[in-house]
Amino acid sequence: MDSLALVFSSGWASGINAYLVVLVLGVADKVNDFSQVPDVLSRWDVLSVAGFLYAMEFIADKIPYIDSTWDAISTAIRPTAGAVIGVLLAGDASSLDQAVLGVVGGGTALLSHLVKAGGRLAINSSPEPVTNIGASLAEDVAVLGVVAFAINHPEAAAAIAGVLLLVGLVGLYFLAKLVRRGWRRWKKKDPIAAAT
Repeated sequence: MDSLALVFSSGWASGINAYLVVLVLGVADKVNDFSQVPDVLSRWDVLSVAGFLYAMEFIADKIPYIDSTWDAISTAIRPTAGAVIGVLLAGDASSLDQAVLGVVGGGTALLSHLVKAGGRLAINSSPEPVTNIGASLAEDVAVLGVVAFAINHPEAAAAIAGVLLLVGLVGLYFLAKLVRRGWRRWKKKDPIAAAT
């Protein structure tokens, strides 16, 4: 359970961009040989695949509506990656520890993915692409910063990831209320919807 803070941080980040998490952890281990990062993440084949997929996501994430399609596809990928990274970070722990860390990594990734995907759906309602690009770059910087910070300061990074997750969930809640209110107003004004 020593890895819990790093698992939580990397789980949060995996929900936003799993491929960047693998790249940051793998490159950090390749350069500095960190004991808490499993060696499998620093293999050249893993880094190559993660780099290619990150490049695809980097482009897709900047294009309105393509990003939401990518998020829909990633609904299964990001939480799974968070869970796998959690199990890998557990190392030679008992199977119970691995299961708990897998659930923490996957659950945190699922929550942060829902925040990202929901926020992106709202951003796509604006007609200009600047907000998409800005949101995508902010997400990449946040993932890079939190995961890199978590390698040396896991507890502090977990606190930051926890705050970011909480702020995102609260923001998503209020955004959903706003969308529901707008939907009800639209239904009242729409003569076709009012007739049915």
